[in-house]
Amino acid sequence: MVTASELVVMDPEELVSRLDESRKELFNLRFQLATGQLDNGARIGQVRRDVARILTVLRAREIEEAEAWQEPAAGEADTEDPEEEA
Repeated sequence: MVTASELVVMDPEELVSRLDESRKELFNLRFQLATGQLDNGARIGQVRRDVARILTVLRAREIEEAEAWQEPAAGEADTEDPEEEA
């Protein structure tokens, strides 16, 4: 199980790799459940939460990048002199 604080410090490539591994593990766990070979059913919930944590961190970074990209454009509009428009 991975904590959110551990995920925040990881590189995006490492997060995507971890996400891929977790999704594969989840697939295998579901397959074991269907065939009756699953020993620890709680592990499915743990892996699902890990996937959700990784996706949350990736999405938060995506939003931060979008906001950082939009901030300079908003700042340029504020620098105009309102007297020039009159």
